[in-house]
Amino acid sequence: MTDQPDSPLSAIRLQLALPLGENAAFDGWTAAAVEATALAEGVDPELAALAMPKGAVGLIDLYGEGVDRALAERLPADRLAAMKIRERIRSLVWERIRIQEPAREAIRRALAILAMPQNLPSGARLSWRSADVMWRLAGDTATDYNHYSKRAILSAVYGSTLLAWLQDESEGSADTAAFLDRRIDEVMRFEKWKAGIGKSERPSLTRFLGRLRYPAH
Repeated sequence: MTDQPDSPLSAIRLQLALPLGENAAFDGWTAAAVEATALAEGVDPELAALAMPKGAVGLIDLYGEGVDRALAERLPADRLAAMKIRERIRSLVWERIRIQEPAREAIRRALAILAMPQNLPSGARLSWRSADVMWRLAGDTATDYNHYSKRAILSAVYGSTLLAWLQDESEGSADTAAFLDRRIDEVMRFEKWKAGIGKSERPSLTRFLGRLRYPAH
């Protein structure tokens, strides 16, 4: 997109980004979903077609930006500041999933699209961005090795929790909530080990991420 951030086309993208997911649940990440979203939001479909990204990956990317904005609105800095770090991260991951509830089937389709070989770099970038947004909302200002390790770990936590949620048929996604709590507990144990017992040994981030991706139930 080459228009200015405050242009009418940019405003249309902002307006349609989040509700796009709900329509993509029915029409896929397609022009048909863009048209349906525009009509539901009272936007000229022709303008929406001009404003919105072309292609499924671009639409998924835009939806992710909409989720990020909604997350920042639902969990503002002053509210998060009153929580301990574990509660902040847990709340951010859980709220992000709740925001995506109306787009559940669309998320399933999005993950399948991003898993295609040609889309793997985009999928990795979007996963990293989600983790980065959550850490920044949590108040993280690290710029050293911890900046990258925190985001890699949270990306694995969020990704595995998202997959658990897509398969969850329990009331209120209670099984997903329990799954998330177990993953967060593992992260807290890892951080404690890294700060104490593991001072003389560099932590194996790869091994830890593997445990989060393929957890023992």
